[in-house]
Amino acid sequence: MLRKLYDYTMSLAATRHAEKGLATVSFVESSVFPIPPDVLLIPMVLAERAKWLRYAFICTLASVAGALLGYVIGAFLYEAVGQPILAFYGKEDAFEQAAEWYNRWGGWGVLFAAVTPFPYKVLTIFSGATGLSLPVFILVSIIGRGLRFYFVAWLLFRFGPPVRSFIEKNLGLLFTAFMVLLIGGFVAVRYVF
Repeated sequence: MLRKLYDYTMSLAATRHAEKGLATVSFVESSVFPIPPDVLLIPMVLAERAKWLRYAFICTLASVAGALLGYVIGAFLYEAVGQPILAFYGKEDAFEQAAEWYNRWGGWGVLFAAVTPFPYKVLTIFSGATGLSLPVFILVSIIGRGLRFYFVAWLLFRFGPPVRSFIEKNLGLLFTAFMVLLIGGFVAVRYVF
């Protein structure tokens, strides 16, 4: 089943709608959606390695735009939308005690979440709800998301065929590792931070 899903994703990555899908997933992942855009970025770069810069740019731009949506949700819709999303991730109770500290050091938190598998959307909403400086938020989002997506795309461009072979040979193991990192990020948000 995993092999069929992988083959299907690889075939979609070369379609004319792939870039729109990548932009959409990148946008919604930064504010509400739990699945990172890497699930499309990786097969797209592997399918057309010469477009790695374009795909990384699409991911970065759409992700930062989605982060602004998360910021707006936090700033203007915290009670109605932001709080339930933070509750889903187990962070609604920590809001008041963390808000003051976050406004001082939050830029580093946003940068950390933008680069790592940590659920970025939690900090985009939190940034808006606590009133983190918008220019700081935008700057660290561009830097963090750019570093992440350009680095992943460059690695795939540079080492494409061996990476593709490695992925295809170790698909089950990589899927498990991806799920552990994804779930681990959510667990960290809920119980550690």
